[in-house]
Amino acid sequence: MAKRLISILILTIFYILNCYSQVESSDDLLRKTVAGDGQVRITIPFQGNRQLNDLSRNLSVSSVKNKKIEIVLSPLTVEWFISQNIKYEILNKPDPASFLTSVSKNQLAEWERYPTYTEYDSIMQSFPVLYPSICDIDTIGTSINGRLVLVLKISDNVSVDEDEPEVFFSSTIHGDETAGYILMLRLADYLLKNYNTNYRIRNLVDNLEIWINPLANPDGTYRTGNTITSPVRFNASGYDLNRNFPDPATPNTVKQKETLDMVKFLRKRRFVLSANFHSGAEVVNFPWDSRWWLHADDEWFYKISRKYADTVHIYSPAGYMTFLDNGVTNGYDWYSINGGRQDFITWELQGREVTIELHDEYVTPESKLDAMWQYNYRSLLGYIENALYGIRGIVKDRDTGDPVAARIFVTGHDKDSSHVYSDSFTGSFTRMLSPGEWNLKFSARGYLDKEIENIVAGEDELTLLTVEMEPYLNPVDTADTPGLIIYPNPSEEQITLVLPERQFGKVNIMIFNSLGIKMVDINKKAVEDIPIRIDISDLEGGVYILQVRNSTSRMTDRALFMVVRR
Repeated sequence: MAKRLISILILTIFYILNCYSQVESSDDLLRKTVAGDGQVRITIPFQGNRQLNDLSRNLSVSSVKNKKIEIVLSPLTVEWFISQNIKYEILNKPDPASFLTSVSKNQLAEWERYPTYTEYDSIMQSFPVLYPSICDIDTIGTSINGRLVLVLKISDNVSVDEDEPEVFFSSTIHGDETAGYILMLRLADYLLKNYNTNYRIRNLVDNLEIWINPLANPDGTYRTGNTITSPVRFNASGYDLNRNFPDPATPNTVKQKETLDMVKFLRKRRFVLSANFHSGAEVVNFPWDSRWWLHADDEWFYKISRKYADTVHIYSPAGYMTFLDNGVTNGYDWYSINGGRQDFITWELQGREVTIELHDEYVTPESKLDAMWQYNYRSLLGYIENALYGIRGIVKDRDTGDPVAARIFVTGHDKDSSHVYSDSFTGSFTRMLSPGEWNLKFSARGYLDKEIENIVAGEDELTLLTVEMEPYLNPVDTADTPGLIIYPNPSEEQITLVLPERQFGKVNIMIFNSLGIKMVDINKKAVEDIPIRIDISDLEGGVYILQVRNSTSRMTDRALFMVVRR
């Protein structure tokens, strides 16, 4: 009997040790893969949105499919994940054979091969040389490893900052999601080559400023050198750049160089329409990604996303881009993220951006690159055309005719930063809207508010508007300023300020009540991407004007907020 018990005990100990060694070896494999490849993809069982949201705050979630959460671990996150003792499965790495780089310019000309980074740079530099009247090149910034983050501008008067809506396409912010990289190069080539012969292309180029950034994360794509052999999702420091943008929910995230450069570029241009191209699924994802409630323009977002996917379906085989709602989804309904570019542009910059997932495979095999183009290029053109429609106009001073920087608010519709602003240099604005009749309210510093009712926005039509503002010197300016965000709004005890870039350094913050009486006057030091919190518990319920003034530049920003008392 004793021998039998000893045998059972030995077998039990052996089983436990064997299980432990398997777990240990699996974790070691995670570490080894991350150390060698720069990342590792895993899946874990989906157990509900609470679990998913918690993971999204700490890890780079790349997809949710078939009741599994797909996560990409980097050197920064692998140890934290292991410490959580979560059951996981390691996914196979894509076949490196699909990364074969071109061996001749002819192959590159057919857009069926991935270029080396040197070739990519040469291709981008060649566009303005070949088409100098309609194409220019600029640099958004440089990566951590010193590679250029390049962007093309395509427009009929390319050397002039025209009074036209601006559209921005950007791809491969995740370095191993490569379909959009080639599609953006090919789109630029297509627009330039067909400008003189294709009316549809000419109409786009003549009436818009189109900006194309094919490769937002060159260090991730060309991680191992000049060729694509082992691309990763992250930048050279191991950060997911599409979880790194300013976000009220994650204000203390360490901003990466590529992010800071992109934010500066986006704040300067303030695009009316943009798209961010990814892979790993086949779906058009629209705002919000980080908020459960719907955007004020949810119907419009769904319509343009539906149009993109439906057009794709006409020109692609059955089954392509049919994920979730037959190829479209609200971002939060799929899975929530914080720090994404889509919500940053749509919330802080009052732009309109969607995320277009082009291919289920992260690294698209070269043999499928042409198919990706054939399926999508008509939808790409149709998406750009959205910027031609809606309500567009000029806001100017009634007496002088000078342009006025005004806040344009759709009465009974706008919320959560969905309003837009007219350009301070030209007075122009574009407000894309679903078909219907709309009431627009115009507010500007030093002018009486003006409301225009029953403005008709047609289906794929443009309504032109000229708005003359009556000057009025108000002792307390009530016009919101682009970029200044107050949340929560309304609030009870405390408000948080996210300041625009121009307000870094020493600032003076004043709060006025609706009668113009100053209620708060404090000085603060503003640090980039670190919000400022202000106690408002002593204020009575009502509407207040908050003013921020930079002590050095004297630049002033204002916004309204409401205090509620229960």
